[in-house]
Amino acid sequence: MVSPFRIDTGSSTPPFEQLKSQVIERTRNGKLAPGDKLPTVRGLAEELGLAATTVARAYRELEHDEVIETRGRRGSFVSAVGDPVHKNVQLAAVAYADRVKSLGVDADEALSIVKAALGIRP
Repeated sequence: MVSPFRIDTGSSTPPFEQLKSQVIERTRNGKLAPGDKLPTVRGLAEELGLAATTVARAYRELEHDEVIETRGRRGSFVSAVGDPVHKNVQLAAVAYADRVKSLGVDADEALSIVKAALGIRP
């Protein structure tokens, strides 16, 4: 099986980040469904011309973010619980809202700060 993942060697984005982003994008757009098995670390590293430690780092971070789950020797699979990216964004938003309230910043100003951080122009 040929991997759908590609690494741009000319990019300033590190390869492990490129791989992470591609897995996340494919889970969000449905190209990778919950329960789908991912290529082995070693196999994907060989196919992409990367060190196995690079792919392993991407997989570890994806697992930490609950995008994938590792089932021992059976391999790594797309997580079966909801959209973990969306869940993590919601948790971050709640933490931000709590912090903003504790600092006494009003909602309009807090939203302006978020928009600026996201690069959204008024």
